[in-house]
Amino acid sequence: MRFPIQRLAKTLTERVGSLHQHAKRQAQQKVETRTAWTTVDGPDVIVYVDNHGKPYSTKTVYPNQHPPTAAPQVQPQPHPAPAPAPAPAPADNQQPVNHQGPPPPQHPHPAPAPAPAPQPAPAPPAQPGKPSSGGGSVTAGPGFKSGVSYSPYNGDNSCKSAQQVATDFSKISGYQVIRLYGTDCNQVANVLAATKGSNVKLFLGIFDLAQVQKEAETIANAVHGDWSRVNAISVGNEMVNKGTNPGTVIGAIGQARGVLKSCGYTGPVVTVDTMMAMVNHPEICKASDFCAINCHAFFDGNTPAEKSGEFVKGWVDKIGKATGKTVVVTETGWPTQGDTNGKAIPSQQNHQAAISSIGGALSSNVIYYSAYNDMWKKNGPGTFGAEQFWGILGNAPSS
Repeated sequence: MRFPIQRLAKTLTERVGSLHQHAKRQAQQKVETRTAWTTVDGPDVIVYVDNHGKPYSTKTVYPNQHPPTAAPQVQPQPHPAPAPAPAPAPADNQQPVNHQGPPPPQHPHPAPAPAPAPQPAPAPPAQPGKPSSGGGSVTAGPGFKSGVSYSPYNGDNSCKSAQQVATDFSKISGYQVIRLYGTDCNQVANVLAATKGSNVKLFLGIFDLAQVQKEAETIANAVHGDWSRVNAISVGNEMVNKGTNPGTVIGAIGQARGVLKSCGYTGPVVTVDTMMAMVNHPEICKASDFCAINCHAFFDGNTPAEKSGEFVKGWVDKIGKATGKTVVVTETGWPTQGDTNGKAIPSQQNHQAAISSIGGALSSNVIYYSAYNDMWKKNGPGTFGAEQFWGILGNAPSS
């Protein structure tokens, strides 16, 4: 704010006669006073105020000087984020009541493959059984080449120890992202330790919508303020597909985003659901920072293993077009054992054919399911007896 000041250079007074102040009153002479006003340029005083009108600096500029430079901007200082309350880490051999691993995909009706849009010739398919190599660092969210999911449970449903987790990860390579589903069994801290020194980032998960704050704080305690190792955080896995109201899921996403932000995390927060749930309820994708879908050609029943890539890419294109958002495939693969589902036949050969097909159709943003066979799961007719046998690398070395 600038206040110009015009000074009176001089006042000229011409008097005719004089009025003397003597003790004795004398005859008063006639006096005539003429005043001449002359305005000259004087210095300007500049007062700088903040956004609330409060002065915080002044400056005097004299005539013939260059115009003053702009005042420095006063930037409000953000309040420091409160530190999360520490949560005790469970013992390595803790016996979980309910594991937070991925439940059996539920597909009461076969999901038809959408008609794929015309596409340019795909890149050469990846070598069977060898998803695209990671190579270099990856920023948060979409943009990575390939990942793989991992669950830290023994066949008897007990938690794997930190050493067992390290043993499992000694055989996992070539992926930029590792997906975890929950926070039990100290899995976040154990996997961070097992992948320390690598460029691997974690796609972490808050599994229980009723425990959003607790699980978010568990994640925060595990990373110790270093969020650079985190690619994204999901809230729930296939919740709408299992019958949860979409509004409940959207509310949980918002809650998680707030808690995580207070702990210093500003990366992507999403929910993960099946491709059918995303199509039928695009609002859960729009509430997420990107669309995260589990997409398995095996459960379609009309798609053979070698056509898996076309099936998955068709859904990625359809959901991306419908929502206008980037789509990340958070589960896809093929079982090595189990019962036949129409044209979908479980076998080691078909497993490799499916992985190769998917890698050829999608060169990025794919997380394969899963690193090892999940022997802690239970098979049933709804999963065609194949629920345990999706492991890219077979049985875990720590088994």
